[in-house]
Amino acid sequence: MQKDLNKLTEREKCELGMLYDANYSEETVKLRLKCQELCYDFNQIRPSDLKKQEEQIRKIVGKCGKSPVITAPFHCDNGFNIELGDYFYANYNLIILDGAKVTVGDHVFIAPNCCISTAGHPLDAKRRNQGLEYAFPVTIGSNVWIGANVCILPGVTIGEGAVIGAGSVVNKDIPPYTVAVGNPCKVLRKITDNDILKYTQTRPHTDEIRRNNANSWK
Repeated sequence: MQKDLNKLTEREKCELGMLYDANYSEETVKLRLKCQELCYDFNQIRPSDLKKQEEQIRKIVGKCGKSPVITAPFHCDNGFNIELGDYFYANYNLIILDGAKVTVGDHVFIAPNCCISTAGHPLDAKRRNQGLEYAFPVTIGSNVWIGANVCILPGVTIGEGAVIGAGSVVNKDIPPYTVAVGNPCKVLRKITDNDILKYTQTRPHTDEIRRNNANSWK
């Protein structure tokens, strides 16, 4: 068995969830540079040229559904490990470190300055300084909304319909149809029919909101 492991390429080690050379291996560096060039080209496209943007997105990612929209700048490690569902939307400065698979469902919204990372490093400095990494897949279900400045860590699954609050660090799985927030990210509550009613009612005047907020502290 050990002999077979020694024959594995660095990419094969990565796909098995093993430590692999992500920084000095010619194979991995070449793949990453190719992706960086594709991302560079995407980030130079004029904002008004939506057709060209979509064409370039499809060159970068492994699979892509209908009508993807990504607002530049956008960066990723490999591209071919990213699978986007229909009507994907990402605001400014999305970073995806896709050493492993990143699978995204339909109608997913991602706010500015978010990072989805499948990559991690050993805690011991000796192996870390050798350029070794691991990569665990990340899955984001359909109809998920991810707030600004969220970091999603290796191995996480975010369930369908979940909402992740701004500034969260998601290091564990999030159940479907819940609101979760914080560092580390924790579930606050379930999303219910009351959340639909909230946005169909007349919003109170600003002064009333201020009074209610002040009274809540008494």
